[in-house]
Amino acid sequence: MPVEEFDVVVAGGGPAGSTVASLVAMQGHRVLLLEKEVFPRYQIGESLLPSTVQGVCRMLGVMNELAGTNFRVKHGGTFRWGARSEPWTFSFADSPQLTGPTSFAYQVERARFDEILLRNAQRKGVEVREGCSVAGVIEGDERVAGLRYTDSDGGEHEVRARFVVDASGNKSRLYSSVGGARNHSDLPGGLALSGYFGRCREPAPYSGNTLIVAFESGWFWYTNITGGLSSVGAVVRPEMAEKIQGDREKAFAALIAECPLISELLSEASRVKAGKYGKLRVSENYSYHQTALWRPGMILVGDAACVMDPVLSSGVHLATYGALLAARSINSVLADDLDEKTALTEFEARYRREYGVFHDFLMSFYDMDVSEESYFRQAKKVTNSERTELESFVDLAVGLSSGEPAPTAPGGEDDAPEVPLFPGGMVASPDGMKWLPYPEAIRS
Repeated sequence: MPVEEFDVVVAGGGPAGSTVASLVAMQGHRVLLLEKEVFPRYQIGESLLPSTVQGVCRMLGVMNELAGTNFRVKHGGTFRWGARSEPWTFSFADSPQLTGPTSFAYQVERARFDEILLRNAQRKGVEVREGCSVAGVIEGDERVAGLRYTDSDGGEHEVRARFVVDASGNKSRLYSSVGGARNHSDLPGGLALSGYFGRCREPAPYSGNTLIVAFESGWFWYTNITGGLSSVGAVVRPEMAEKIQGDREKAFAALIAECPLISELLSEASRVKAGKYGKLRVSENYSYHQTALWRPGMILVGDAACVMDPVLSSGVHLATYGALLAARSINSVLADDLDEKTALTEFEARYRREYGVFHDFLMSFYDMDVSEESYFRQAKKVTNSERTELESFVDLAVGLSSGEPAPTAPGGEDDAPEVPLFPGGMVASPDGMKWLPYPEAIRS
């Protein structure tokens, strides 16, 4: 069996895998990325947060490429949620960390967005091999030492590497090699039934926003993507799961009829019934986290590490933010700046904190008997923020509650030095690519 050697081998070419691979390769390290599919490929989860666009995508160098697409720009979020009978809206610009030019994100076609990140990884020096299915890890001397995979022609291979990153999603075959267990959350969960529509009406006042609408059986998302195309899905509570059994066309039509606001917006629309957007898809809506996110030689990022209820569109944010944290740790170790335990302890603490903030907030967000001001107060509480209640909510909703400067573009609220997120912890280097001990960061 052929054996190759790299500094890092990444399983999975989605946003998490492409991000960590690119950021490590940009530091001059040899990186191999293995992806079982051939891009472009379909993926749901079209709504991005400013933390991904203005932070991670800026670091990756794809801002101009994204600006050259026809992806819809969004400036906030709109909810028909809670006690108020009318929709309420927040603006990304309500966060002091986002100045005018940076207070936006995109609604993307994930097939195109994910391919942009993957091809960018190749330009950054990552060796990308598509159509390759990872079979398992190679165990070394008390650490993971590489991966075994099968290529598109059925050939079997081994890759040795200093680090293995599992970014292969929620159906990962590798995550259990880290140890620990998947802990599922008590968030409501349920099943989602979704499809795509053309010629959709756009909800005012912010037509680029994702509209989230609660209704008796659960909630809808309504996302205008590009070229008149909209992603629409209904998430039904577990006890209502029978509503999406059987004929999906009839089930979707019945759910739409149950929600007057969505029914009105789709009144002149037509469902796409051909091509990659032609299917009605059923998916599980659940939240979980892995109790161990790393072991010597191996790191979990993206859905292999954790999955969050999608009501705040946090999926790509958690994936790319975790990838950024992992890349900092790997770069620090490969440069002999930090030992592996110190670097990856920082990675895990920050990653868990970000997941935990969204999780704890959403536990109260499903209380439908309160106003949006109550949600704002809860955001301030769970983030332990010194900002106003509204600002705390927006910081959380845009993925910036961690307070570190790297995910935001220059020109935000202030340029004060970063302080550790945890006592005795690390801070990001000025370029955001590695960790620095706090006193050293002050001197630099």
